[in-house]
Amino acid sequence: MKLTEKRRSIHKAMLDWDTRGRLENIKSPPIISYPVKPLLLAKVSELVQGKMAAQGQGYGYYRTVIFSAMFVGYTLYYFNRKTFSFVMPSVMQEIKLDKDDLGLITSSQSAAYAISKFISGVLSDQMSARWLFSSGLCLVGLVNVVFSWSSSVSVFAILWFFNGLAQGLGWPPCGKVLRKWFEPSQFGTWWAVLSTSMNLAGSLGPIIATLVAASYSWRSTLSLSGLICVGASVLCLILIKNEPSDVGLKNIEPGPKKGKQASQSGDETTLKEFLLSPYLWLLCAGYLVVFGVKTCCTDWGQLFLIQDKGQSALIGSSYMSALEVGGLVGSIAAGLLSDRAVAKMGLRNHGNPRHGLLLSMMAGMAVSLYLFRVTVTAGSSKVEGIWSFALHPLAEMAGFTEQEVWILILGAVFGFSSYGPIALFGVIANESAPSNFCGTSHAIVALSANVGGFLAGLPFSTIAKHYGWNTAFQAAEITCLAVTIIFFLLRNIQTKMGRLPKKAD
Repeated sequence: MKLTEKRRSIHKAMLDWDTRGRLENIKSPPIISYPVKPLLLAKVSELVQGKMAAQGQGYGYYRTVIFSAMFVGYTLYYFNRKTFSFVMPSVMQEIKLDKDDLGLITSSQSAAYAISKFISGVLSDQMSARWLFSSGLCLVGLVNVVFSWSSSVSVFAILWFFNGLAQGLGWPPCGKVLRKWFEPSQFGTWWAVLSTSMNLAGSLGPIIATLVAASYSWRSTLSLSGLICVGASVLCLILIKNEPSDVGLKNIEPGPKKGKQASQSGDETTLKEFLLSPYLWLLCAGYLVVFGVKTCCTDWGQLFLIQDKGQSALIGSSYMSALEVGGLVGSIAAGLLSDRAVAKMGLRNHGNPRHGLLLSMMAGMAVSLYLFRVTVTAGSSKVEGIWSFALHPLAEMAGFTEQEVWILILGAVFGFSSYGPIALFGVIANESAPSNFCGTSHAIVALSANVGGFLAGLPFSTIAKHYGWNTAFQAAEITCLAVTIIFFLLRNIQTKMGRLPKKAD
């Protein structure tokens, strides 16, 4: 009798397992009597854990491959953006070009690049980012090849205009892919590291181009670099993946809902709601001023030192080099440090963990610009005040005067403080926007930066012409300080652009 009851309980437990798949309905006697089920569970668990481990390994592999492809690709983008500038002396030896001709060629590219970058940002939300990036790289290469066959100024200007259009297709897709593949706490770091591809191309490019042009010709330089671009574009198309789901992995960020799901959920942001976000325009204003003030120093700082402060051309160029070195360090530091803040605090709907570092660097810009304008004096090798005690040993070690060392330090500090916010504005604009408008967000903010770059040209030089360099730089300094204060007062506004999810209202 007891044996029959035991068999019945075992049979009932097995039915529970088959119909519900729940272990809690299996009593302890059948588990002891039938060890097959625990073994089956262990096997399933092992398979699940193995799949999870494979997915983890997959993320690391694809991130490395995709980032490497974008880094090499964008290095080629930037190198082929500057090839004409790199080989300009060789071109002028063969073809008669005056300053107006050179200005026409370079300006045609700048105008096209500003337009194309905005359009590309919008397109990156509507089409495949890897196709956009690879197509642009291929077009850049083809334009450089055709440019090497040309000899007239008008053709040069037209081709370089098309080069600018193709160049704009490079960066917005990079931001889109980075956001899809990296966690929010890693996004800023990898954004900053990817931006150093421009520094790499800008530093090695002139040397490589000059050596190739000297050994062969400037035409060979452009043809070779163009063909390399075309070949690299094919590899980028193969290696870059838009998001993890393209290779069977789980997406880090859920994609935007489409069709009926979007309308039913009510959480999908419309274009109107996105454009009416106050934070978008606060970022635009901040980026416009930061990029404009940075451009003032990179374009006119050397002349300011030579004409107004009585410094040599060597010190003027050394100041520019120090600024770029500081900018390289500042970009990477901004990404790393702000990512730590995001990892610690997390992204929120109001306020952004990156604001603290952003505001500190913007304040550093204003302070370093003030010291650059006030403490550097003409006809003196000494620095007045407490700074002299710290600078004297450094000056003796470097073989410069105290004033010259001080100028280089100010250049490095300004570069660190200006390139950091430039990297952060792009990161914040991208991560604060809804996933279906992140490319558009970066495009709008980048367009405002181009407006700032324009204002740093003729308008700034006009102020300097009528009122002097000192007044012009003082105006830039005051503008930077005013925007920093405004940003500080509004730092806790809603930073999530567009419509908030219902559960977050």
